[in-house]
Order: sequence, then structure tokens, then C-alpha cells
Amino acid sequence: MRNRTIRIAIAALAISGLLLVAFLRFGTSASNSNVHAASLYSQLTPMQKRLLSGFAANTLDPQNTGSAKASAITYLPDHADDQCANSLGNNIKVNQNCLNLSDVTLQGRGQANNETAIAVNPNNANDLVASANDYRRGDGNCYGDYSLDNAKQWNDTTIPMGFTSGAAFGGVAREYWQAGGDTSVAWDTKGNAYFDCQVFQRGPGTTNNPDQSSAVYVFRSTQNNGASWNFPGHAAIETYTTTGAPFNDKPYMTVDNHAGSPFQDRVYVTWTIFAADGSAIIYEVHSSDYGQTFSSPVVVSKSSSLCPTSFGVPTTVSTCNENQFSDPFTGSDGALYVVYANFNNSTSSATDNHNQFLLSKSTDGGATFSAPVLVANYNDLPDCDTYQGPQDPGRACVPEKGSAMNSVFRATNYPSGQVDPTNNQQVVVTFGSYINADSNPSNGCVPSGFAGDGNNTYTGVKTAGACNNKILESTSTNGGTSFNGTITDPTTLTVVSSAPGQKLTDQWWQWSAFTTNGKLAVSYYDRQYGNDETTGNMDFSLSSSVHAPTAFTVKRVTSSSMPLPTEFPDAQGNSVFFGDYTGLAASANFAYPVWMDTRDKDLALCPGTGVPGVPPQVCTFIAGSNGIQANDEDIYMARVAVP
Repeated sequence: MRNRTIRIAIAALAISGLLLVAFLRFGTSASNSNVHAASLYSQLTPMQKRLLSGFAANTLDPQNTGSAKASAITYLPDHADDQCANSLGNNIKVNQNCLNLSDVTLQGRGQANNETAIAVNPNNANDLVASANDYRRGDGNCYGDYSLDNAKQWNDTTIPMGFTSGAAFGGVAREYWQAGGDTSVAWDTKGNAYFDCQVFQRGPGTTNNPDQSSAVYVFRSTQNNGASWNFPGHAAIETYTTTGAPFNDKPYMTVDNHAGSPFQDRVYVTWTIFAADGSAIIYEVHSSDYGQTFSSPVVVSKSSSLCPTSFGVPTTVSTCNENQFSDPFTGSDGALYVVYANFNNSTSSATDNHNQFLLSKSTDGGATFSAPVLVANYNDLPDCDTYQGPQDPGRACVPEKGSAMNSVFRATNYPSGQVDPTNNQQVVVTFGSYINADSNPSNGCVPSGFAGDGNNTYTGVKTAGACNNKILESTSTNGGTSFNGTITDPTTLTVVSSAPGQKLTDQWWQWSAFTTNGKLAVSYYDRQYGNDETTGNMDFSLSSSVHAPTAFTVKRVTSSSMPLPTEFPDAQGNSVFFGDYTGLAASANFAYPVWMDTRDKDLALCPGTGVPGVPPQVCTFIAGSNGIQANDEDIYMARVAVP
């Protein structure tokens, strides 16, 4: 059986040493430059490289080129392409910073925002917090935003992640962090907001500092609605190393904010540890003192007969030893659930390339976990190099249909889980799958095995009306003991993205949330509108369903289609890193989807200006050899009434 090294290149760590090279079509050019943070990345196994989140991979193995062409515009703070507080129809800009001007040779390095999360105060729906990886300082950092008026207006807030105590890092006074990201946010029942942030050092190859430590910290906003945060953050996990492993990746946080729960206000963080032995194990820590201190790590992805394939990796900790993208969530009875992607399953034939989503449950506040249960089988997105040309080896993407090969940003299918607040026995997990009820095998969409790097291949990937990624759902009615996905394959599971125009088009990067009165909302990127499916452009949509989530109403959220991203471009100007996930929160009446948006143009210093006798001017530019208009990457959201 092929060594199916998992490509869950999603997630999170997009803090990089990525040096982007651009060629101005004004006769000036920048020479190619490759900066390698070689120590850690070169030590990872092929499976770990596929499991590594997009944010981390973008940081640790930077290889990209780009090109640019400029045309003068007038630059003012209220310019339509860079309003600090902007809106596009009913779509509201969340990050409030004005666009930094980066050299075109570093497009995105001081501008991008990606990998979003959002949470609403359970005591007051007017109060929301959001988070993202933010590059305004030139490297990925953890930044937040807060709203006090039900998401009509937003304000930026800075997370104090610059340094923490150095006690765990060789006993020094301070450990300074070079980069941070993979954020998430949550509220407790006392009006405190929480923000988790992954931080790390780049080490040799990028800096002359041998430190390659990584850590996850939780920051608390003490009853001021996310406007400011405690300093320093409190450690969920700290790892001191100069060898690159172990490496902490893709954390996510939840707080049990159910009044009356036996673990009310307990803070939970789960994440993946990439160990030197080639494993990728999910761990959990918890805090019962409002994030001041955390427990010792607890293994979530425990051994199971569901994981018969070890890929030659030691099974000392667990037979389920290749995992990524954990999502923790709680029920009103105090149960903690963690759903995650797992790649240790066996396959029944040479062309079977499915993997599985597993769920582990804790009923004692995160102290122990049950053996994992199967949520569903799924098929990941196709290998990018096979269908879009050599771009970013070892990663999958969402290819557009037809001859164009512009959609090359890394992508993966991941799970998002929720418990119905009106029925704590109903657990719903949504996820993407390239094989589904609409994948249309009669028109040629059939799994065809694996590419040389282990990613999935299919027939019909570029054929209109054949393959398409769908958002699916698997449901448990017995508190996570079993799921209907256990006995059915992806082609028989409920399709969340079920509008007529979605039947043969792609949807991906979903997140889910229940309203307080039990309506399920699911948001995601969507190519059902206009010519998105052939150009690679995209929109954002939201599906909703009442209680028994089997029939969905679909709404278009974006006011117009978004062009393909150009931040962190390849030589053609197409982005190889867009971020790995989106976010969604809900109150009684509204859903609050939040996403990465590319509709604002990118700006740069005009070539030949800013020199003696020629005052600096600001230009838009073309980001590559394909003539693509460079665009900015901001965070947008919307308030969507849930019917």
C-alpha cells in the first residue's frame, strides 16, 4: 500500500521565512532568493510534511517567486483599495489597519491576514472577538479584533506575544518569539475572552539563532470584551529545542461556557506534536483557573483498531499516530469532544485513497479520553502538482475546471464539530470530501490512487461536471458514541452545500456553529456563482438547517466574487498560501462567518519613485507572468440572519 503521507496542509502556521521574488515589468528585477529554515523541515518525514499545517510549512520551507507591473494611483487613507474601516456591500472589514506598502519582491510579507476565528459572548451577543494571522509587522503574528455593537464595527487589538518567561527555555529571563499564528478565540460565562496563539523560533537557515523552540500560549481579556489582553500569556505547552523536534502545530481552543456544566468555564487547548520519531499525536491540556495554569498534556488520539497502518512509525504512544487539525468543543453536560483527521486507516484497493475523521470524548474535564470512534471516511483534495503544474510539492489544492491552472493555494479537508444546545446527545461534525453524492463518477470522477508525494489523485479533476469538493455532515444521536458516517461512505452522507448551483461546483474550508435555539449554520468558500468554477474565483456562502440537520437553506454571503489570492505568489503571480481555515460563530438570531477576502487591490511603491528628485508614489501592480492584478488579503465578515 502506498505511503499515504497526509497533506493536511491547512491549518495554520503561516508565519514564514518565505522570501517572495518578483520581477517588475519596468526593466528592474530582483534576483531569485531561497531562504531555508532547513533544520526542522528537513528532519520531518514525508508524512509529517503532509500533516504540517500550511502556516508552518509556509514558514519552514519557503520557495516562491512572483512578478509585478505597476500603474499609478492616488493613495489616501480612504482609498477604495485600502480603507482602514471598509465595507463591501454588507461585508464588513474586520482588521482595521491601513495597508502597509511592501516591496513587490515581498508581496504579502507586510500585508496579509489569514486563518480566521470568531466567537460571540454568551452573555451579550453585542460582544464579539475575532482573530487571525496578521503580517503587518512583516512576519506572521497573532492579532485580534473586537466589536461591541453586534459586529457592525470592529476595532483592532494587539496580542502581547513578543516575549514570555524564559524559565522553560534554558532558564533565561525572557524567551523572545520571532513569529506567531494559528489563533483561536472563545468566551467564558463570566465575560472573559480568551485568545490562543502558537509561537516559535525559526532557527538556523533563517536566523543565526540556534533556538527552534515552539509553544502555545493563552491570553485572557479580563472583562473588557477583547479590547486588551493579559501579559504575558499563560503556557498551554512549551517546548525548548535547538534540533527542530518536537514541534508544536495547529492548536485550537474552546471554553466550556455552558452555565451549570460540571466543568463550567474550563479552558481546553488541543494541538499536534510532530515528534522526532515521525509521529503526529493530538494532545490536550485544560485549565480550571481561567487560563492561569494548565494541566500536563493528555493524549487524545489514543490507540484503536481503526488505525491498523503505522507507516513504520513507533506506536509507543498510540497506534493512531498520524493526525492533524483537531477541533475541541463541549456540550451542556460538560462532555468534551475532540474531532480530528487521521491517516492510519487501511485501504481496500490500490485506487482507494480515503482517510478518516475520528472523535475522542472526555467526561472528566479532559483528564482522560475514550478510545476514538469513526465519524466518517472522506477523500482529501487532489495533489496540486499533478493537475496545476509544479507549484508546491507535497500539497493539495482546489483546481479550477478547464485549462487554467491558477488555483494553486494549499488546501485540505478538515472537520468542525458542534453539540446541539437544545439536545446534548446530538453531535454534528461537518467536513469536506472530494468524493461525495455529487462527485459524479459516471462523468469520470473516480479515485486513481496517489501521486509520488502521497497526495490523492483522481480522474475528472479538471473536467467540468465531474469532480467537485463538497461539505458533508455526519451526526451522532447518542452523545458521540457512534455516528451515521460509521456505516455509510461519503457518497451517501448528507450534503450541506446542497443548492442546485452547488451540485457540480467546489466548496471548501467550512466551519460550523449552532444558534442558541438549535439551528445549525455552516459557512464555506463556494464556486457556484458566475464563472468561479473555471476562473478559480470564489465566493462565501452559508447553509443553515433547523434541529434535524438534513435539509439546508443556502445563502450567498459575499456581495461579489473574490479573485484568486496573489499574496505569497509563485512565478505566475498565484498565491501558494491563502491560509488554511475560516471561522464562524452564532447567537440566537445571527450567524457571523469570517473569512479571508481578496477584493481590495494590493499597493506598492511605484518603480522609479522615491529617489532624489522624484517623490514616492503608490501604484497597483500585476503580480506575475499571467497578468494577474495583485490583491490584498483582508479579513471580512457578515451578520447573516439564520432563518
